[in-house]
Amino acid sequence: MVATEVTPASPPQRNTSFTMLLQLEGMVRAARTQQELQFFFVNETRRLVPYRQAILLIPPIPSSQSYEVRAASSVPVMDRTVPLMQWTERLIGELRKTSTGPEISHVTEEDCPEELRPDWKEFTLEYGLWCPLKHPGGQIIGGLWLTRDEPWVDHEVTVLQRLGDAYAYAWRAVGPSNTRRWRWGLSRTMTWILAVVMLSALAIPVPMSTLAPAKIVAKEPSIVSAPIDGVIAEIFVLPNTMVSKGQVLFKYEDTTFRSEYEVAERNLDVGMAQYRRAVQGSFVDAEQKSEVPLLKAEVELRETERNYTHERLAKVEVRAEQAGLLLYTDKSDWIGKPVVVGQRIMELANPQQLEVRIDLPVEDAIVLREGASVVLFLNANPFSSVPATVSHASYHAEVLPNNMLAYRVTAQLGQGASEFRIGWQGSAKIYGETVTLFTYLFRRPISAVRPWIGL
Repeated sequence: MVATEVTPASPPQRNTSFTMLLQLEGMVRAARTQQELQFFFVNETRRLVPYRQAILLIPPIPSSQSYEVRAASSVPVMDRTVPLMQWTERLIGELRKTSTGPEISHVTEEDCPEELRPDWKEFTLEYGLWCPLKHPGGQIIGGLWLTRDEPWVDHEVTVLQRLGDAYAYAWRAVGPSNTRRWRWGLSRTMTWILAVVMLSALAIPVPMSTLAPAKIVAKEPSIVSAPIDGVIAEIFVLPNTMVSKGQVLFKYEDTTFRSEYEVAERNLDVGMAQYRRAVQGSFVDAEQKSEVPLLKAEVELRETERNYTHERLAKVEVRAEQAGLLLYTDKSDWIGKPVVVGQRIMELANPQQLEVRIDLPVEDAIVLREGASVVLFLNANPFSSVPATVSHASYHAEVLPNNMLAYRVTAQLGQGASEFRIGWQGSAKIYGETVTLFTYLFRRPISAVRPWIGL
């Protein structure tokens, strides 16, 4: 009769426990923060497994062997300085030294370490249960310390084992470690290996390099400068045209020069006439004889003036001193423009002798030595590079027309330079001395921060 009454009651009890387990797992998955989970672990677990007190302990860092109390049942505000919490942290720390696995451990007064045993009855109940929270990845992220007056039964331990796995998964899912480390599914060991590899890679030696604007220019061109002061009247040759030696390049306005020459010629004729008359009269007149040396000196002076004006008139037409490619801006920039002696107007270059002029900004400057490698990328042919070698680098920076302070670097082209054209522009990558990858990557940030920190 008794058996008939007990048997029907058992399935509903098991179904109730199973339903509560599913509800608890659903509530755990709905939590959004670790604070919500802390409250849930220590207070809501008693719906399925009865206990008198529950304490949640989490290590401060994942690799630490010590545990800190995070939450306790029926305690709204946690204070780790109270004796109960300090004693519990010490107890769990000692238990973890002897049992580091994920299995649930029954703890009684006999299992308590000797130094903590005198306070057992004061701070806990007769039967304790340590439930590690094991993540599916294998890491134990903390545990629940449960106590009550009755012994723990096997089916309660089985349920707590299932809940512990769900709690650990939820804790890691909402924790900050998920966004920082587990997003790519890397284990702790792999993370450390990658960190060591990356730090070691910063010591790899690499050549220091920098980019700067570059331009193809003529090597040692012949400068055509203004031979006299005057105004340019006409330019006979277009820019970028080959000229021969002795060919007229441009001429000055010659009205003033011809007038000066004619006046000097007339003055010389007058002086010669006066000198001849004095020489003829010196035979009969002593006074005229004394004027002969003075008039002779005056004739020589006027002859010098005539020769000077003649030289200036001869320079009205400027001719090429050698054959080459004529380089200048544009006719309209010079026609009608007054120039002074020595002013640079044109260049005569050999198109077969070219070099690279690089304007290296001061903020990108690196240590350069003669013979340093250069790779030139021209805008006219961006899909190929041209090797070159540094031949000279200025020691003083100068202000360029675009108001940029830069060092002038000259590089010599390798074979095949004859196919390039003077005036082509692009970018040059200059290689300096060998440094570590750390220096290569952080040179400019360190240079920017150094004036602020004073190092």
